[in-house]
Amino acid sequence: MKLLHTSDWHLGRSFHGVGTLAAQRRFADQLLDTVTAEKVDVVLVAGDVYDRALPGVDVVNLFDDILARLNEAGVQVVITSGNHDSATRLGFGGRLLERAGVHLRTRLADLAIPVLLPLNGPASDKAAGDGPLLAIYGIPFLEPRLVAEDFGVENGTHFSVTEAAVKLISADLATRAPGTASVVLAHTFASGGLTSSSERELSVGGVGAVPLDLFDPFTYTALGHLHGPQKLSETVRYSGSPLHYSFSEARHIKGAWLVEITEDGLVGVEKVDWAPERALSVLTGKLDDLLQSEQWAFAEDNYCQITLTDNDRPALAMERLRTRFPNTLVLMFEPETARASDKQSYGARLAKAADELELCCGFLDHVRERGANDDEQQVLREALAGVREQEASL
Repeated sequence: MKLLHTSDWHLGRSFHGVGTLAAQRRFADQLLDTVTAEKVDVVLVAGDVYDRALPGVDVVNLFDDILARLNEAGVQVVITSGNHDSATRLGFGGRLLERAGVHLRTRLADLAIPVLLPLNGPASDKAAGDGPLLAIYGIPFLEPRLVAEDFGVENGTHFSVTEAAVKLISADLATRAPGTASVVLAHTFASGGLTSSSERELSVGGVGAVPLDLFDPFTYTALGHLHGPQKLSETVRYSGSPLHYSFSEARHIKGAWLVEITEDGLVGVEKVDWAPERALSVLTGKLDDLLQSEQWAFAEDNYCQITLTDNDRPALAMERLRTRFPNTLVLMFEPETARASDKQSYGARLAKAADELELCCGFLDHVRERGANDDEQQVLREALAGVREQEASL
């Protein structure tokens, strides 16, 4: 049986103010192309289907379209809820959707109820017979303070509640026929995972990590939450998000894991890559060099985050950069050498101002990190002269 491990779709998310709905529709096409080309039996979505608890109408319609296309392709779909989802809303209609091969695991009451599929033959074949089975379990995102009491856990941490959930699943798996393979979906932060800035923290104080050996009893564990594809062990992996959602992910190669399981167990895991329509580039340098050097030609059509290292902040920096890099979304300044004015406090600089003009120029220099040029100084002189004339006439 072939399973496609995905997660963190974040439907409806924007990227530094740019809408991603068109890119997410393109991802849907890539997903369906992979399902068809690889003859996938089951698509796994390990949480964060949506980016917010109340997704917009067009976002819900996109998700509906994806599910309909997967159903037409004849694959089963297993979905858990993540920390960005509303578990109740995502789980609405779950019992009806089950009949169409869409299995939602968003409630605590369902986490130890597996989706049982035959390992031999198409996963859509509900008549499993006496052959070997695959049991797929889904652990929704568990907020410790909300679920600790349900699990009978006194000290509610991500580890303790996840451990309690895994014990319930292991107890159910023990009742299944010998040779039953098992897959667990979990939206959590596992030890050894590498984070990026687009993920919402699951805990404060570093108590959120779940040890890998917790998932040892299972044939494969499909994790969600971290946006970079990662292999934590042979049987425990993050698929990462299908799209880039921050410039900290610029080096990520987005995609999914193609997982093959037979009655002999896990026989293969292969990376499937989905190329973005527009790549990400993180550039650093002086403005003139960035605008003129052929070194940066590769980034001209990319989404760009640019850090300027000019000692004085250039005028109209974003406008000038966009003449060459029209998709610049983030602009930062990190002067290569500390300016002399930066070595003393603003208060100390004010105290040393010889006259009103120097005071005004000092303020301008402070707020924009660039001194006043000759034309600007002339404007300030004229403005100050006007003020003095007005005061003299009073």
